[in-house]
Amino acid sequence: MSVVSTVIPFPRFQPPIPDSLEKLGVPEILVQDLVLRRVFIERTSTLASLARALKLAPSVVETVFRQMRHRQLVEVLGMVGNDYTFALSGQGRQLAQERFQMTHYAGACPVSLADYHAGVKAQAARVEVNREKLRRALSDLVLPDALLDQLGPAIISQAPLFLYGSTGNGKTSLAERLVRLYEDDVLIPYAVEVDSQIIILYDPVVHQRVEEDEEADRDVDPRWVRCKRPCILAGGELVPSMLELRMDEATGTYAAPIQMKANNGILVIDDFGRQLIPPRDLLNRWIVPLDRRVDYLMLRYGVKFQIPFEMMVVFATNLDPSALADEAFLRRIRNKILVEEISAEIFDEILRRCAASLGIPYQQEQAEYLRALILRDGRTVLRACYPGDICRILLCISRYEGRKPEMRAADLERAVALYFARSEGAI
Repeated sequence: MSVVSTVIPFPRFQPPIPDSLEKLGVPEILVQDLVLRRVFIERTSTLASLARALKLAPSVVETVFRQMRHRQLVEVLGMVGNDYTFALSGQGRQLAQERFQMTHYAGACPVSLADYHAGVKAQAARVEVNREKLRRALSDLVLPDALLDQLGPAIISQAPLFLYGSTGNGKTSLAERLVRLYEDDVLIPYAVEVDSQIIILYDPVVHQRVEEDEEADRDVDPRWVRCKRPCILAGGELVPSMLELRMDEATGTYAAPIQMKANNGILVIDDFGRQLIPPRDLLNRWIVPLDRRVDYLMLRYGVKFQIPFEMMVVFATNLDPSALADEAFLRRIRNKILVEEISAEIFDEILRRCAASLGIPYQQEQAEYLRALILRDGRTVLRACYPGDICRILLCISRYEGRKPEMRAADLERAVALYFARSEGAI
């Protein structure tokens, strides 16, 4: 019997386009400096080009242009249709060079911290899922119903999740596929303003932009980017600095930490316990965010501020959870799922799928023979990673021999011998 949840639909987050400086929610001087630096970079600009580059309404750009013209910071060179063509005056270039000493940023105008809070809260994930929907979303994995029935309620709760168990059984593969269950997209701001400082948030490396629906997004603030819900994976490379703001001295802007980039999505801490940062330090750093869904960051000159911590955090580890965290912290991770060693039936199905994807002929008796080869020399369990790894070795053996790939007994014995290290006593 499948687990079913019902949810109340929420309206789509669609921030309106600010049509005046006051409605932008950020300091006017910051907007004026953005325009100044952008015109300095472009040398010759138009109101339309500035509006596109800075993601601002034409009316806002025109207001700033008229202020700059009144202060004799720009010189009008002519007209293109109904648009002005202009450049900085000598006085304007001097001021722009001074502003470049503060920051080189001349991209999309940032949103205010308050607007960012509101946007993240409005787009908090609300997932409707049952066993069949889970099975479809994870159809490229072979998972038992018992595991699906544990995952379902955990995903609906959007609370932190601990995936633990022996290595090689698909914890990472499972964690990074959970984002498939989100059927909607979200708006992520290019940048956020805090105390007149700019924090770069949108990262094309981790944020997957979706094709904008021009009709639907016609009246949406262009300072926000429409993306798929993010899924950010941090493994052994995770260090404490990745959890804090990082000042880019070259540009004078801050880079957002990984948890800020993961808002409204999933953050996977893979191989938890094997990072350079001790697990207890990481858990202590996040004990408040995981409990209250807010985090605190600090600008380099000491200003501390609050950001949303609205994401599903997934810890994946092959270590004993009790050795990584005390009871007080484990209590805050409500969902703990053991990913166990696989059965013979699941092993055979994974092998069949892997063989088919690589063009290797498959027969059931070959799967039985491979299982017997693996469970010798003292090995007692089957792991989900074995079929794919062995099939790839078979493929390499056939290429080496200059023939079509096969799963004959001799090749399987050769692949298993290559795959498993022998103990010193067996050498």
